[in-house]
Amino acid sequence: METHIDFVQWLDTDVSLNILMCLKDPADVVRAGSVSRLWHEFVVTNGLSKQLCLGRFPQLSRIARITELDASAAEPKDVGSSNSNWETLKRDHEVYASLLQAIETSKSCRSDCIGYAVSASSTDNYPDESIVNTLIPRDRYLNRPSYWSSKGHSDLNAPETLIYKLKADVCVINEVDIQPFEAYFQPGKPIYSAKSVRFRLGYPKSSRDESDLLQLPQQQPADDKFIWTYTSEEFPMTQENCFQRFNLPEPVLCIGGYLQIQLLGRVQRQEMDDLFYICICHVKVVGRPLSPAFDIEVLEPSREFVLKYNRDVFGCMLQSMTNGGHQESNVPQTPSEGFVLDAGLLEYLLQGYQPGVEPMEWDEDDDDEMDEPL
Repeated sequence: METHIDFVQWLDTDVSLNILMCLKDPADVVRAGSVSRLWHEFVVTNGLSKQLCLGRFPQLSRIARITELDASAAEPKDVGSSNSNWETLKRDHEVYASLLQAIETSKSCRSDCIGYAVSASSTDNYPDESIVNTLIPRDRYLNRPSYWSSKGHSDLNAPETLIYKLKADVCVINEVDIQPFEAYFQPGKPIYSAKSVRFRLGYPKSSRDESDLLQLPQQQPADDKFIWTYTSEEFPMTQENCFQRFNLPEPVLCIGGYLQIQLLGRVQRQEMDDLFYICICHVKVVGRPLSPAFDIEVLEPSREFVLKYNRDVFGCMLQSMTNGGHQESNVPQTPSEGFVLDAGLLEYLLQGYQPGVEPMEWDEDDDDEMDEPL
């Protein structure tokens, strides 16, 4: 007869914890907590799901407290509001395990996460070459070229940045796709790509800065108004007229809902003024918004977070993900009325947009008749 030994019961706590920390799948963490009453107490008391979260996403270490939305009450309640410390630990375990589960499930259910364009470090001809144009999945729209262009620079190492607000303050990001612009109206059809790209995720330094962003002209830089909690590696960009996918090594949790694209170095000089430019046709951020199941509030001046959790919404969101809802589509969509509003109605009005008028494509013959500067 075999003898079975419960290592949680017989080994030191640190040793048992090191063993269970090898679990990577949040479902395995939940299963471990269901083996027995002893295992359940061990997993919850030692905050195993929280430790796994912090190990994968260090920015979560700034969470000061967790607030859970009680569906039966009008106001949210703090997770630590119970008189029992055990109840607090159980709720912490559930929230972090749910967050891990949402992140893992989002891998198979991804969509475009960009909400709207915030600002560009420079813009050559505003509004015709505004950052808003990068939200349109084509290089021609409303009978004109559609792209963002930096100002010209004599230094080929001069960088540029583009900043976007994501659809939620808590998002999982898997990849960023960028298409450089091919100036089909210039001789030789030059492609104004960057040498390389890098991505940063974060949140505004203060609520005042976030309010100011709504009034900030999109052709003015806003890089100094943010705290960046994640910076990716540097990815090389090719000088090709195609959608270039930059896959992050692991899913990244964005806390705060803002993305900065750093365009590093220039490769194409414009013949007309002998200056280097960077031009981007389209940007897409692939991932999954986690709101309203999860949300954050930044505390000032400590810059710590309150993590808000809605159990009922999380259940619905998880079911939608499991059923494959909102799957990513590779079919370009014509911008809808809601899209136009998100992108900035004023931008479209300035560019001659009229509701109800179908986009007009240019004939290829028209390309040869044009010769315009950026």
